[in-house]
Amino acid sequence: MSIPMLNKMHMNGYDVLSVNNGPWRVCTQGDRLASFANREEALAYAAALPGYKKRSARVQSHTTR
Repeated sequence: MSIPMLNKMHMNGYDVLSVNNGPWRVCTQGDRLASFANREEALAYAAALPGYKKRSARVQSHTTR
């Protein structure tokens, strides 16, 4: 039985990760943006993207007149 291997880095607010020596993926929490054969290409792509910040939950104000 083998143990899964996870390599994970952060660049510009994006996750750059590889599972079991597979392709490197550039992701946000909800989306996979791109996949690359090597880490350097994935990091270069993440560096070229605009900075990513998680959006905070919207608070709806209910005002009555």
